[in-house]
Amino acid sequence: MAVAVDVSKFESVTMAPPDPILGVSEAFKADSSPLKLNLGVGAYRTEELQPYVLDVVKKAEKLMLESGEFKEYLPIEGLAAFNKATAELLLGADNPVIKQGRIATVQGLSGTGSLRLGAAFIQRYLPGVKVLISSPTWGNHKNILNDSGVPWSEYRYFDPTTVGLDFSGMIEDIKNATDGSIILLHGCAHNPTGIDPTAEQWGTIADVIEEKSHLPFFDVAYQGFASGSLDNDASSVRQFVARGLELFVAQSYSKNLGLYAERIGAINAVVSSSDVANRIKSQLKRLARPMYSNPPVHGARIVANVVGDPSLFDEWRSEMQLMAGRIKGVRQSLYDALSSVDENGKDWSFILKQIGMFSFTGLNKNQSDNMTDKWHVYMTKDGRISLAGLSLAKCEYLADAIIDSYYNVK
Repeated sequence: MAVAVDVSKFESVTMAPPDPILGVSEAFKADSSPLKLNLGVGAYRTEELQPYVLDVVKKAEKLMLESGEFKEYLPIEGLAAFNKATAELLLGADNPVIKQGRIATVQGLSGTGSLRLGAAFIQRYLPGVKVLISSPTWGNHKNILNDSGVPWSEYRYFDPTTVGLDFSGMIEDIKNATDGSIILLHGCAHNPTGIDPTAEQWGTIADVIEEKSHLPFFDVAYQGFASGSLDNDASSVRQFVARGLELFVAQSYSKNLGLYAERIGAINAVVSSSDVANRIKSQLKRLARPMYSNPPVHGARIVANVVGDPSLFDEWRSEMQLMAGRIKGVRQSLYDALSSVDENGKDWSFILKQIGMFSFTGLNKNQSDNMTDKWHVYMTKDGRISLAGLSLAKCEYLADAIIDSYYNVK
């Protein structure tokens, strides 16, 4: 008879470190201070700092309930009506690429899952090709590429001196990359910096990518949520497509429709012919099958119903503008408070030049730790704050915390 032992077969498994973003929320919840602020996770909040479900989403869900939709499995590629809607939102409904069938769209598990599917495709069909990511970038980009077995390096993006874009460094690094590399680009509202290239700079980036035969891979997580305009926020992608460049695009509806928990997004490949598009789509489906088999239907139906109903679509655009407008107002208020409190006259205007839900404050790790330890402001250690989690009433308090941390902590 075997004797049970206290030693587990899993003794060699170590404790994983907290997620640098999601771990912020865990620490926030454990803090009992009434002053605490959670500016870590990128999720929209109302002026009362409460989660927000869009009215248009509630209406779409009511229609779905009334119509008695089934819960059968979707095809591997997802809901056809969603795939049509998301491609048209990305490129414009009248784009020749759509009419010519030169886009392959597969519904994915929000932005993360769509990026993961794209990375798996790169690993299998473009083995050894390096992906260049911005420095800094969204932290999960590195995790996704590492777990997919895709090599990566960084190109310069953030200039700490100006708290702006290091455009010359970015261009130089993309030029120096091996021909045929993959360049991961943030379509709008760069995460974590909130710093986007101008339309002219996007043109220069496209020139270099075309010259070097690189493959652009856009991460579009904030279409419509950054500026309040679906078309403006897709202009970078559309500029590249208009030039005839082949590219990948990952999309997410977590922010612009508030469908965080529905995990709804897509991976798109814009290519040279409908034949190539069909082959790529078949292989994306082949990769998805052993990963998750098929995607969830609820969020896909919400998107398809909102986009497919002119009245709901107009209402969605209005709500996006309200959300984007609230964040712009908070951004302005924070700048005003910082300028008022700062007796040293530092130029804080970079905050106004950034776009989207995030602001890159320029604070280092020690200063960010002071924000949390002394002021109960929870943020990522790279100095990023989510303005979507800030209210107008808290701007002065946050400004005091930033000024103290910036000037009194090295």
